[in-house]
Amino acid sequence: MDEEVISPEEVLKIMLKRDRFSEWLGLQVIEFRKGYCKLQYRIIEDMMNGFNSIHGGVLFAAADSAFAFACNSYGHLTVALDASVHFTKPVKTGELLQVEAVEVFLGNKIGIYDVRITNEKNELVALFKGTAYRTSTKVS
Repeated sequence: MDEEVISPEEVLKIMLKRDRFSEWLGLQVIEFRKGYCKLQYRIIEDMMNGFNSIHGGVLFAAADSAFAFACNSYGHLTVALDASVHFTKPVKTGELLQVEAVEVFLGNKIGIYDVRITNEKNELVALFKGTAYRTSTKVS
């Protein structure tokens, strides 16, 4: 499955056209290539929990989106097998976060990705690890 099916740019276009959730979160793609994706988004009031800190699900969702973009970048439909997140620092309304997914292992079928979410001071606010399964189905 090493052959290029379609370009990473085409994969991104297809995914963004269909991904209403990432659009709803306000995620913007900053950088994208095979096995890598960097996003950013600004935290709004609607993302806060009952203690006026970002809801953990919002951080998880943003990391999951970056993970999905990175692992699907080769042009084969890739699905999550496992994902976990560690929250390290609170986030407040108005902060601009960067979400960076990096491939750390890619086999024939399995890929492992680290996703770091940082604030404007480059402080780690969450660390996500995802394991993906690459199918033989081509992204189209």
